[in-house]
Amino acid sequence: MEFMDRNFLLNTEYAETLYHKYAEHMPIIDYHCHIPVEDIANDVHFRSITELWLGADHYKWRLMRSNGISEDLITGNGSDYDKFLAFAKSLQRAPGNPLYHWSHLELQRYFGIDTPLTEANAREIFDRCNAILQRPTMSARNLIKKSNVRILCTTDDPCDDLKYHKMLAEDLSFDVQVLPAFRPDNYLDIEKPTFAACVQKLGKVCDWAMFSLSDLKDCLTERINYFAFRGCKTADHGLPYVMYQPCDDETANAIFRKKMDGGAILPEEAMAYRTNLLSFLAKQYARVGFVMQLHYGVKRDNNTFMYIKIGANTGFDCIDNYTPVTQLTNFLNSLALTEELPKTVLYSLNPIDNAAIDSVIGCFQDGSAAGKIQHGSAWWFNDHKNGMLAQLTSLSELGVLGNFIGMLTDSRSLLSYTRHEYFRRILCRFLGGLVAGGEYPADISFLGSLVEDICYNNCLRYFDFKPAK
Repeated sequence: MEFMDRNFLLNTEYAETLYHKYAEHMPIIDYHCHIPVEDIANDVHFRSITELWLGADHYKWRLMRSNGISEDLITGNGSDYDKFLAFAKSLQRAPGNPLYHWSHLELQRYFGIDTPLTEANAREIFDRCNAILQRPTMSARNLIKKSNVRILCTTDDPCDDLKYHKMLAEDLSFDVQVLPAFRPDNYLDIEKPTFAACVQKLGKVCDWAMFSLSDLKDCLTERINYFAFRGCKTADHGLPYVMYQPCDDETANAIFRKKMDGGAILPEEAMAYRTNLLSFLAKQYARVGFVMQLHYGVKRDNNTFMYIKIGANTGFDCIDNYTPVTQLTNFLNSLALTEELPKTVLYSLNPIDNAAIDSVIGCFQDGSAAGKIQHGSAWWFNDHKNGMLAQLTSLSELGVLGNFIGMLTDSRSLLSYTRHEYFRRILCRFLGGLVAGGEYPADISFLGSLVEDICYNNCLRYFDFKPAK
C-alpha cells in the first residue's frame, strides 16, 4: 500500500465506497474551534508555513519538546526556518502519532505536496509552502472555503462585542457562516486570581454594578440574549469534571462576595458556587435553545515553571482520572426534573469514560430530538485513530451511532480541517468493517446516507443551524 494514498485508512472495499461516494465531498460544520474571528474578518495572510503551522499549535509544541527541542525553537525567538526544521526532525521520529497524519494531509490538500516531510527535504518543502502561501487564494477566508466549510463556531467570552461576527454576517462576499459560541469559564472559575477582574469587566460591558451573584447572573443573561441575537447556537464549558454540589442562592452569593472582597476560596466552596452558576446557565441555554457542550477530565497547567513563563494553553495539560459519574448524572437529573435540560454534548478527556458516557446519555434521551444528549467526538488526547475507533465502538454498542453529530476541530489552525477527513476515513473504516465481518448488511445506499448524516446533516439539525447566506 502506498503512503497515505487515496485509500488511506480504508481497509475494505466497503470503506472505500462509503468514503469516496458519500463522505469525501460532504461540507463541514465546525461547531467548536478556537480560530480567532478577527483573522477571518481581516482575511489574514501568513508570512510562512511556520507561522501557520506552529504559531499557536500546542499539539506540535508538545511533540517538539518530547524530542528535546529547545523552547527557543518552539515558542521562542528562533527563526521561522529553524523552527520548521526542528518540527520536521521531530515529526519524522513520531510514527503512529496523529500529528504525522494530520501534517501530511495538510501538505497534500493545501500545498499539493505528497512527499513525506523529513529533515533532509525540510528546506525544499519550507520554500515550496512559503511560495504557495503568497498566493491570494491562501488567505484565511479562502483556506476556509477551500476546506468546504459551511459553518464554524468560534469560542467567545461573554464580554466580547462580537463586532467581527457582525462584520462577517453582513459581508455577502463571504458565504461561510461564522457564529459565536458562548464560553463563560471566567465567571465559573471562582478560585482563579483573575476572577474578580473578569467579573468587573463584564459589569462595565453591561453597565451594571456587580454587588452580588444575582448581578452577575443578570449580566450573563443579558449577554446570552445578545449572543443569541448574533446567531449563537451553543455554549461551551471547560470543566475539571461535571460537578454537582447543591448550593442555594444565598450560600452561593456569600461565596461570591467572599471572593470579590479578596478572600480565599476553598475547593468545596468553588464546587458549590460552580454548581449553582452552571445550573443557572444551563436553564438559560434551554430557554434560548443553545446546545450545552461540557468538556471535562483535564488537569491543566501542570508545569508551573512554564505556565509562569509562557502562560496557559501551551502544551502542559494532561488527562485527569477524577470524573465522577454520580455527580454528572445528578447534575443532568436536576435539570431534567424541571424540564430545563438543554441539548447537551459530553466530552471526557479520559478514554476510560467512553462506556460511562454512553450509558449516562441513554438515561436522559427523550422525544424532543434524536440524540438529545450526545457523546462528543474523541477529543484532544483521543483524536487519533484508536481513540476515534474506541469512541465509535462504544457509542455504537451502547447508543445509536446514526444520530451522532460527528467531528469538530477544537483547533486554532486554519489548516486543521483535514482532521474532518481523518475522522471520516476512520468512520467509513469502522462501518465498512462491520459489513465485511457480516455484522451489518451490505446496504451501501442506506449506510451512505448514514455517513452523510454523521458528517453533516445530523449536526445541521441538532444545532438548528440555518443554510448558508
